[in-house]
Amino acid sequence: MTVISLTRGGAADAAGAPPPRRRGRIALARIGGGLAVLVPIVFLASFITYCMGALSNSNPAATILGQDAATPAAVARLDKYLGLDHPLIVQYWNWLVQAVHGNLGRSYFTQIPVSQSIAQRLPVDLSIATLAVILAVIIGGTAGTVAAIRRGGWFDRGVTVVCSAVSTLPAFVVGIILVVLFAVSVHAFPANGYVGPTSGVGPWLSHIFLPSLALALQVSADIARQLRTSLVRVLGQNYIVGAKVRGLSYRRVLVRHALRNATGPALVILAYDFPQMLAGAVAAEAVFSLPGLGQLLLESAESRDIPVVQGVVLVVSTLVIVVNLVVNTALTWLYRTDDGVST
Repeated sequence: MTVISLTRGGAADAAGAPPPRRRGRIALARIGGGLAVLVPIVFLASFITYCMGALSNSNPAATILGQDAATPAAVARLDKYLGLDHPLIVQYWNWLVQAVHGNLGRSYFTQIPVSQSIAQRLPVDLSIATLAVILAVIIGGTAGTVAAIRRGGWFDRGVTVVCSAVSTLPAFVVGIILVVLFAVSVHAFPANGYVGPTSGVGPWLSHIFLPSLALALQVSADIARQLRTSLVRVLGQNYIVGAKVRGLSYRRVLVRHALRNATGPALVILAYDFPQMLAGAVAAEAVFSLPGLGQLLLESAESRDIPVVQGVVLVVSTLVIVVNLVVNTALTWLYRTDDGVST
C-alpha cells in the first residue's frame, strides 16, 4: 500500500520514492535517454529526406541548364560540379557532413545558400508557432480546468460541444473565418503580410495573431478535452481527498497536486499535435500571405529545387524532434516528487 505525504519537506515521503539527489539523477538519465533516441531519429529522417530528393525522377543538371543547353556533355560537367556523379551513399555522407556544419548547400536556380533562405523564413514560423502554442495552452488549459471543476454543469457541456465542433475544422478554414470576422468586418487585425519584432512589438503581434489563433484553436480543443478528462480522474483520487481532510486550501490542492498530475497527458497531446500544427502552417501562410517555410517548401517543390526541399524538411523534422524532447523534459519535471507528493 502506498503511503502518501502531502506536507512539503516532510520526513515521510511516499514509500519507495527515491531521495531528492537520486531523483535528480533519474531526471537527467531520462533526458539523456531521450537524446540518445532522438539523435538516431534525426539521422534517419535526414537520410530518408535526402533519398527522396536524390531518387526523384528529376535531373537537377538538366533542370538547371534548361532544355536547349542540356547537352549530355554539359549535364555530365554540371553533375561532376554538383557532386551528383558519386554513389548515393557518398552523396548523402558529403551532404550530411556539410549539414552538421550548417551548410545545407545552395539553391539550384538562385545560388542562394539554403541555410540563408531558411534563416530568412524561419522567424515567421517560429513566431506563429510559439504564439500558437501559448494560445493553445491558455485557451485549452483554462477551458479544460474550469470544465473539470464544474463537471456536469452548463460550462462543461458547452466546452464539450465547442471542442467537438472546432476539432473538425481545418486550420485554413478557421483562418478564412478569422480574416472575414476580424480583418474584413472589424478591421482589428491586418489580413495579410508579416513584419518582424524589429518594427515594433505591437505591429508584429498584430500580424501573427490571427494565423496563430487559426493554428491554436484545434490544438486547444484537444488539450481542453484531455485535461478535463485527466483532471476529473485525478480530483477523485484518494490523495486529493486526503489533502482536503488535512486542511490544505482548495487552490493549493488544485494547482500544486491535481493539475501537476493531470497536465502530463495534455502535454503529450501538444507534442503529438505540433507536427499537425506545422502542416497547418502551410495553409495558414497561404491564407495570410506569410513568407514562411511552408511557402518556401511549396515553391521549391514546384520548381524541383531539391537542396531547398531537403534543407527545409530537415529543419522541420529537427524542430518536431526538439519539441518532443522539450515535452519529455517537462513531463520529467512535472512528475518529480520533491514536494513530498507521490501517487
